[in-house]
Amino acid sequence: MTSWIDSYEAAISSSGLLRELRGFDPRVVGTLPLGISTPTSDIDVVCQVRDAAAFAELVWRQYGACDGFALYQWRSSRRPVVARFEWGGWPFELFGDPRPVDQQEGWQHFEIERRLLALDDGRLRKAVVGHRGRGMKTEPAFAAVLGIAGDPYYGLLALGRESDAQLRSRLDRL
Repeated sequence: MTSWIDSYEAAISSSGLLRELRGFDPRVVGTLPLGISTPTSDIDVVCQVRDAAAFAELVWRQYGACDGFALYQWRSSRRPVVARFEWGGWPFELFGDPRPVDQQEGWQHFEIERRLLALDDGRLRKAVVGHRGRGMKTEPAFAAVLGIAGDPYYGLLALGRESDAQLRSRLDRL
């Protein structure tokens, strides 16, 4: 599909993606709903996929003719399925993992980032957007701003266990 759709929400709606994937608990995550996107951000959707073949067949049937379509399965132990395509000028990436969405790292990262931004007075958002604008991925950008040492992905997951008061205390030190 080559037309241009102004907002990512309109692209999601016109694609019918959430309706088509309703049996897989699709949830939109990432920089667009967080309001920290860059011009190269894609629309990320995480799903629970217990039957990889059924998911792949549905995605292929619905979106296989789209520009940039790719579908593959990781070799890791859970063997998640990933699909990429463009709709209305927007790049989409679907991630299908057999675990419930609430247990997936992509969802958990999104949730802690959303919590942090909701508690933020604007300094965190500005600093993260600055790092993102220089090409840094989302989780490393949050980790850099928050001074999280080591693996930024695990570091953010650990923050998810902190209370709002603890998170506010971190943000106050920015």
